[in-house]
Amino acid sequence: MTSPGTGTASQASRERREAARALLMHPILTKDQADELALVRLHAAALRSMFKSMLDYHLVVEPTFARLVKGPVSSDGPARPARRPDGQAFTPMTYTLLSLLCAALLVPGTGDQILISALIEQVRSDAASIGVRIGDTLPERRALVTAVGQLVAWGVLKETDGTATGWGERRDEALLTIHRPALPHLLAQPLAGIGHADELLLSDLRLQDQPRRSLRRQLVENPLVRRDELTDAERDVLSRERSELTRVLAENFGLALEVRAEGALAYDPAGDLSDIGFPGNGRIKQAALLLVGELIERSVTAANGSLVTDWDEVDAVLADLAIRHARAWGEALADDIGGLREDVALLLCETGLARTTATGLLLHPAAARYRPQPRTAPPTRAARRLTGQLELEIP
Repeated sequence: MTSPGTGTASQASRERREAARALLMHPILTKDQADELALVRLHAAALRSMFKSMLDYHLVVEPTFARLVKGPVSSDGPARPARRPDGQAFTPMTYTLLSLLCAALLVPGTGDQILISALIEQVRSDAASIGVRIGDTLPERRALVTAVGQLVAWGVLKETDGTATGWGERRDEALLTIHRPALPHLLAQPLAGIGHADELLLSDLRLQDQPRRSLRRQLVENPLVRRDELTDAERDVLSRERSELTRVLAENFGLALEVRAEGALAYDPAGDLSDIGFPGNGRIKQAALLLVGELIERSVTAANGSLVTDWDEVDAVLADLAIRHARAWGEALADDIGGLREDVALLLCETGLARTTATGLLLHPAAARYRPQPRTAPPTRAARRLTGQLELEIP
């Protein structure tokens, strides 16, 4: 790897951009991402300055890890829950177990290694002290394994001997190594003075008078920024400083800015920064894509340009799609339209293309870009001659 002192300015700029993208994808980098961590450490000063000035994010860089501390998510952004290996979102109990695990690892006197049985015993003891019961059934052990697995994925724990899965399924013992320097940096903000969990999700008050930073944050973090949900100052920045925004996003993060009447998005041409690919493979993504096409034809346009569809119509369209595509999706899907609707609606909301209400689904106008286009065969030579598209050929 060439240092900025011996390489070209363009190479250093490219390395900083790659490091910034790595931090956006993985806000906690450890030795498991050795190449990315090396780039971040190499350009630590420049990255700290860039993230602070561009997004008001704080970057912690240590010899064994890097942590990008982001601000609270914007109120118009989609939910981004932690997920199990099978893709299912964490339940409230899983989050509770994750918090209890972190607290147990911070108990005074805990060494750099701990047996998983001792760690779980501490978690159960702490849970009992606050009125939370954690039993020893297989589902409860699996929930604990999921929480431990998240800490392993973040690099806070390492399965040195044995695995958490082995403990959950067969009660096999496992030795865990604690990456203690990274543990205090898991929380994006200290809990001192916090009276309720909802306070952790409040908007960042520091950005109220900083429309440039707040707009950049939304463009970097959200799949779609809705113009009607921007402040007057943010809309003014989007209109007057579009060229500068385009340059800043491309130069620092490799993102391309696209602005339309209904809003804007900063997309990644390489596709690496997208945590949810859409459209894509799998019956849920296929069903969502086909649903969008059908609803655009049927829906009523609201005052803000969104397309309004009630749940009965959504269910009817999905039922018809499930029957038409039963061979590819499986016949059982038609028997659980409620479950299919829940999965499809969640996907569309997570991509910023829809909102749910008590009565139905609101499709953003940007969803029209995903409307399936029918495939047509190219015109024959004779057809092109009839329409005058065939130029006179000179031998």
